Amino acid sequence: MGDGPLSALPLMPNTSPNFAPAPPPWTLHGEGILLLYRFKKSWVESKSNLPEHLQGQFKGGFGYVMLVDYSSSPVGPYQELLFIPGQFGENKFQSITRIFVNSEASTDQGRKNWGIPKETASFCWEKEKGKDRIEVELEGKTILDTEITHGGISFPISTALLPLRLKQMLDGKTWVTLPKGSGWGKLARVQRMRVDPQLFPDLEGIQPLLALKVNPFTIHFPIPSLLTNDE
Repeated sequence: MGDGPLSALPLMPNTSPNFAPAPPPWTLHGEGILLLYRFKKSWVESKSNLPEHLQGQFKGGFGYVMLVDYSSSPVGPYQELLFIPGQFGENKFQSITRIFVNSEASTDQGRKNWGIPKETASFCWEKEKGKDRIEVELEGKTILDTEITHGGISFPISTALLPLRLKQMLDGKTWVTLPKGSGWGKLARVQRMRVDPQLFPDLEGIQPLLALKVNPFTIHFPIPSLLTNDE
């Protein structure tokens, strides 16, 4: 598909503010797909939908696409698609720059608890033995459409090997969060990947370094640290 925008489109406003608070920490359980990349700086700066505050700050490191089907969370079951380009700034924090979920409560609480810029979309996730087909849509437009196969022997995985150090800026605040997770993974392969580069980074033609189907897994989102503007 065509070139994506130089920066992220404006996030949809949260129009449903009356959700019951579900403050951190959160422990979530489910299954999902993890795609590990190492993106080129030129691609990140031109096609990854970077928000303005991260432009010119990319420092390399591993990038991630995660597709997650949470069977339980403090706001109930929901599904998620997220993108992390890599590391940014002198301290090499990671940042979730694009994320969609199919739960308004998750969108609301994710933004309020950790500054994660969630938007609400619809998911169609079809599962059969050795294969997942996932389509994510926003207002009738396909954000991402993918088919991923997986199999083989399961092995333990953990964020101890690929730690997450998230720094999120939203609504004039800055949150730092260190999630920790573990589960059982199988090797996977991306058979099809189609995206709308106006809504999600243009991954077509970019092969991940590693693809995993993770089932089951648990992830813990702790209470974040709130930083002042000069930190």
